[in-house]
Amino acid sequence: MHPLQPYGWDADREAEFAPFAGQGLLPGRVVRVDRGLCDVVTSAGTVRADTEFVVPRDPMKVVCTGDWVAVDPAGGDPRYVRTLLSRRTAFVRSTSSKRSEGQILAANVDHAIVAVPLTGDLDLGRIERFLALAWESGAQPVVVLTKADLVPDAVTLSYLVQDVETAAPGVPVFGVSAATGEGIDVLAAVAAGGTSVLLGQSGAGKSTLANALLGEDVMEVRATRDVDGKGRHTTTTRNLLALPGGGVLIDTPGLRGVGLWDAQTGVGQVFAEIEELAGKCRFQDCAHIAEPGCAVLAAVESGELPERRLDSYRKLMRENQWIVAKTDARLRAELRRDWKRKGAEGKAAMEAKRGRWA
Repeated sequence: MHPLQPYGWDADREAEFAPFAGQGLLPGRVVRVDRGLCDVVTSAGTVRADTEFVVPRDPMKVVCTGDWVAVDPAGGDPRYVRTLLSRRTAFVRSTSSKRSEGQILAANVDHAIVAVPLTGDLDLGRIERFLALAWESGAQPVVVLTKADLVPDAVTLSYLVQDVETAAPGVPVFGVSAATGEGIDVLAAVAAGGTSVLLGQSGAGKSTLANALLGEDVMEVRATRDVDGKGRHTTTTRNLLALPGGGVLIDTPGLRGVGLWDAQTGVGQVFAEIEELAGKCRFQDCAHIAEPGCAVLAAVESGELPERRLDSYRKLMRENQWIVAKTDARLRAELRRDWKRKGAEGKAAMEAKRGRWA
């Protein structure tokens, strides 16, 4: 067995790396990145390497935890990452910068595990936002409701799971508790199937879950706050860890902001029932606001579709359209023309009404 197979090395990666092997370089997977340096696990062990030769102008192409790379062989001091292999998937969010850049949180991920703490009201809109990015990444999303031991009974927990399932069509949802071990075996089975990334807000219990899956206290965990029972932010870098039951896990810092980044397909996947209903509207460009023959509005009126879902769908679609427009001059021009057209139509409609009233 190849020494890197536990980290996801396979025949396709070996074929892609063949030209670099001929140059005497070593294959490896990035397990941590910190200030231009990274830890890379190779067949010769974990090495420290500089990323100076692969620093791109495009922030979407910077070396990230989970990447496969080619590094200098033994003898280099320091060693350097010489090339970045192709990414099969990438979890990307928009940064908070005014330049509207994307930020890659994890690369080559098979499962995006969204951790949601059961220490307060469920923010279904935030869960939908995470899931949109997860679907867009190419990974299979999973939602784990952490700290399930704080829920008073199994019936209440089942209702909470059902509430999240309505916001997560096609996504496995289950409760877990690192304190009691509930659901950890199910999560371990998911994580054993390749590379998983743990995502969620600070205090969601991600590091505690990582330790439970690893079977030892590798990640630092701080005590919960007495005032609300929530955990505290501990992880400061993204770390890739090999699991004893198979597969690898990337633990990430808590995400305060989760901005969309060109995630229209992901949003459509999260709101699959709305997309299906939209296909039945009378007009192809129906905005589902007040148009006649709108199947989406009819579903809201009948109670088939929760109004909260439609509001969330509109919000995420607007946000995604805006972030894409900020990076696409042609789309910006199209949006301006569309806004002007709709404004003119609205003005004409108002003038027509005034004429009737006169």
